[in-house]
Amino acid sequence: MKVNIAEFIISAVGPDQYPDDALPEVALAGRSNVGKSSLINRMINRKNLARTSSTPGKTQHMNYYRINEDSMYFVDFPGYGYAKVSKTQRATWGKMVEKYLSERDTLKLVLLIVDLRHPPTSNDKMMFDWLKHYDLPMCVVATKADKIPKTRWQKHIKIMKQELGVLPGDNFIPFSSEIGLGKEELWGLIDGYVLSSKDETPDIEDAEIDAIEPQQEESTEA
Repeated sequence: MKVNIAEFIISAVGPDQYPDDALPEVALAGRSNVGKSSLINRMINRKNLARTSSTPGKTQHMNYYRINEDSMYFVDFPGYGYAKVSKTQRATWGKMVEKYLSERDTLKLVLLIVDLRHPPTSNDKMMFDWLKHYDLPMCVVATKADKIPKTRWQKHIKIMKQELGVLPGDNFIPFSSEIGLGKEELWGLIDGYVLSSKDETPDIEDAEIDAIEPQQEESTEA
């Protein structure tokens, strides 16, 4: 996709604030400071449309970014796993994300963002299992590949896939916001889902995203 225009639209706290123009949506889920904002900025060729923060857990709403006015939205979820966020706030975020994933007809793809440098956290595994269980369209995007020597990429990719339970045929893309690795491949994947006919969203009951537990995170996203 050629990005001509990208703009921040709204930080939504519930369905009544979500855009109603029926454009396809691609959601980004991942732990606090895993690099979701940096990924968005790289994908749209902007430095700071999606603002990065040195304060984990700062994103507290569903941030909508519209691409090309009439193409699609990136939807940035609140990051999970930040220990200083209250249990009540984590539960609120969990319910908001759960409701969005289970009811949003315009959702086309979920990008699960993980840090390629480290094995997946328990929260990463829980989110992966949740998305797989309900058969939601998903791609695991392993960021920060530039922080690892190229000779060790395959080792880290193998560990990430094994511990998450990624199967042959599942979408998995190594990515770097610094050097642009994976950008074109990810856009190609997104285009396929955005342009495809709308799939029926599964009926989800008794989901437990709010059960994702906190953990200490790194202090910077880059």
